[in-house]
Amino acid sequence: MALNTVRTLAAIAIASTAFFTFIQPAVAQANRQPVTSLPSETPDDFVPTRDGFEYVRREEMIPMRDGVKLHTVILVPTGAVRAPILLTRTPYDATELTTHTESSHLAPILQGYDNPTDVIVLGGYIRVVQDVRGKYGSEGDYVMNRPLRGPQNPTEVDHATDTYDTIDWLLKNVANHNGRVGQWGISYPGFYTSAGMIDSHPALRAVSPQAPIADWFWDDMHHHGAFILHMSFNFFATFGKPRPGPTTERNERFDHETPDAYQFFLELGPLRNANEKYFENEIAFWNDIVEHPNYDEFWRSRNLLPHLRNIG
Repeated sequence: MALNTVRTLAAIAIASTAFFTFIQPAVAQANRQPVTSLPSETPDDFVPTRDGFEYVRREEMIPMRDGVKLHTVILVPTGAVRAPILLTRTPYDATELTTHTESSHLAPILQGYDNPTDVIVLGGYIRVVQDVRGKYGSEGDYVMNRPLRGPQNPTEVDHATDTYDTIDWLLKNVANHNGRVGQWGISYPGFYTSAGMIDSHPALRAVSPQAPIADWFWDDMHHHGAFILHMSFNFFATFGKPRPGPTTERNERFDHETPDAYQFFLELGPLRNANEKYFENEIAFWNDIVEHPNYDEFWRSRNLLPHLRNIG
């Protein structure tokens, strides 16, 4: 009898153990929270290596004398010693002009508009490209062909002072240069290059404005006295749009909704229709062009040519 009791108790114990062995995992499974993602294999502070790159890239906000800061890309060749600096000031996006492709080599990232790549690479230049005030990553207000300081510009700054302040900052904050700066620019950047020669920094030793804007009334807006409608409309419809602040975004190109440019401008009618139909008075310089159809003080104040005498 006692033996049967022991056997019975043992059977109950085994059954209970089996029951809880199967029940407990089922309960745990029911209470487990679903896994929605795996842990990241990227560290919180990941810094990609640039070992083997031909250059060191810096992006700085350089302060001007009025407190406005200008976005500037600085490319220093690896191992540079007493290198000259080549500066371009642009309204066309300094970041884009220095990132034409992803590469550890200097030439491919510069190969494109407004970069004399062979000169930069073979000459061992420190390459500097800056967004002018009011464009892309820079602070401040953009003024088309900002006049030099004077009656039409009573502020303390212009493109000559911005160039001076930029060069002064570079010499004090970029290592391994030889104290000599050159400036280069094509078309509109050529305007800023020409302005940089006026009351220039002593370290600015060479300037190369390529096909620069100098007197915009004659250079582009009017040919033999006739207003160049298609050029002015198409350029300022995109370039002249206002921006709320520093940005990396490009303005969308104007959509004429037809491949026939002649027909588009024929149907536009008188100049006032540009605002009524398309610009809605948002393009400030377009309004200036319409309000100043003749060569008056507005245009003369933007003419750099009289200021380029006795420079050397």
